[in-house]
Amino acid sequence: MTRLAFVPLSGLAALFASTAFAADLGPLVTPAELAAASAEAPIILDIRAKGYAEGHIEGAVSAPYGLFRGPEENPGAVPPVEKLEETYESLGLDPARPVVIVSQGDTDTDFGAAARVYWTLKSSGFTELSVLNGGATAWANAGLPISTTAVTPAPTDLTITWNDTWTADTAAVSDVVAGKSKAILVDARPPAFFEGKKAAPAAARPGTLPGAQNLPYTEFFRAGATAINPTGDVAALKARLGIGANDEVVSFCNTGHWAATDWFALSELAGIENVRLYPASMVEYSHTDGEMANQPGLFTNLLNQLTGGN
Repeated sequence: MTRLAFVPLSGLAALFASTAFAADLGPLVTPAELAAASAEAPIILDIRAKGYAEGHIEGAVSAPYGLFRGPEENPGAVPPVEKLEETYESLGLDPARPVVIVSQGDTDTDFGAAARVYWTLKSSGFTELSVLNGGATAWANAGLPISTTAVTPAPTDLTITWNDTWTADTAAVSDVVAGKSKAILVDARPPAFFEGKKAAPAAARPGTLPGAQNLPYTEFFRAGATAINPTGDVAALKARLGIGANDEVVSFCNTGHWAATDWFALSELAGIENVRLYPASMVEYSHTDGEMANQPGLFTNLLNQLTGGN
């Protein structure tokens, strides 16, 4: 598998500086930076499904990832705006305050949860957003203090609207597939899914979008690392994907989880404009009659299911 060429942070500092807001911590924050961020008074969202009661960053609010996801049959779907608004209010969120998102951080796939919540909040009007790189695991490994005191946030009163600048829906993706519009389609899944050897349980068909390129989310992590690598050769990445000026890019996967990592890396870290996330991704698209690529025949598909695509 071709991996991205990485270069020292100093060589890309100016490039990535444009992705950080002047008043906030930037898209990525280290445990040490978060520990020193008392002046910013960020709201810390602990999005783990379990483990909060056993220990969390002091002051963190429990906000399980499922609050930001769709139903079981279509988990990548974005919850209705009114439901998101209720969730944000119950969590005490305020667009005027910085928000730091904390996942478990024990695997590289876990980063997608934090990236997906970041994307959801950004699309809801929040501007000062950060992800704790390496999550709760990195915080604990740094020897920083852990609290077992649960936080009950003071509810807020918000009016949320959805900004679709960073969103691609099934209709838009179908238009790209049909040649009615143009976009660079980026499949963030591991190769077995891209090649049609595996499919998500809720997907109707294996395969990928016609014309898509495979950019597995794992390429943004060094081998064995669970924290995303914030440095990369952006020019080489754009050349590899064929991204030119004003080109639209759509990142997708099975349910918008791995794709959120690709979106975050391309949009927030590399500073590439016009990058959209297809949240419902292949699970929703596979239930349409839209054209698919790398779709195996019935016998091959059955064999892949029996052998796990190996």
